[in-house]
Amino acid sequence: MTTFKSSATINKPVNDVYLFLSDMNNHRQLMPEGVQDWVSTIDTASFGVQNNMLKLSLKIEGRVLNEEIRIIPFEKPPFDLDIKWALSSNNNQTDVVYTIQADLNMMMKMMASGPLQKLADHEVNTLARVLS
Repeated sequence: MTTFKSSATINKPVNDVYLFLSDMNNHRQLMPEGVQDWVSTIDTASFGVQNNMLKLSLKIEGRVLNEEIRIIPFEKPPFDLDIKWALSSNNNQTDVVYTIQADLNMMMKMMASGPLQKLADHEVNTLARVLS
């Protein structure tokens, strides 16, 4: 598995950040341009990536109150994928670590590593901006 991580400190209490991230409807706000056909519920989200023929369907696999949200595919993606938001309280702020783990073959790793790291950074930075 190849791991992509990004982290930030959010100027909100951990419960506020957890409540936002535990609802997949809110994740649309974190996505970069190029995401299209977004459909979501509190537990699931499906979307396509413009110019890429890639469609992902994700679901929240587990929630640990104020600590973690784990997201996995619920339809077969082009590669195995595990996404985790880890939260910890820090003096009325929240430290966030966003991790994408992807099982990429050598060819996919060459093509997808840059975009996946960019996605992780984008989602964390956008979360900090949206919750500010």
